[in-house]
Amino acid sequence: MKKIVLSLVAMMSMTVAFANESEKTPEVTATNMVQNYDMRVNYRNLASTLDLNEYQMEAVQLIHDKFVNEMKSAANAGESERESLVKKAADKELQYMGYVLNGKQYDKFSKLLNLTLSNRGLLK
Repeated sequence: MKKIVLSLVAMMSMTVAFANESEKTPEVTATNMVQNYDMRVNYRNLASTLDLNEYQMEAVQLIHDKFVNEMKSAANAGESERESLVKKAADKELQYMGYVLNGKQYDKFSKLLNLTLSNRGLLK
């Protein structure tokens, strides 16, 4: 009797775990994809990391807000277009940041952006 009850509990646990996993897979995938393309940052932390002055901070906010909007567009685009849209958005942001940041700040920002995109699987 004890073996039967334990077998039933094991089967029910496996069934529930499998059903739970199969239900969440599409939602989790869609949520993760949207989160990967969400590039909002804490501007105070960024300003502290890059040692920005007031002018630079305002310009960086404007440039990065445009980048965030372009990344949202990339998230909503078809799979075939996403990679090129991400690359284009990143290149534009780096180009615009080059006008605002000095060499040391630009190098640090470039590393941060490339690492973030690589860690999220958006750049290959």
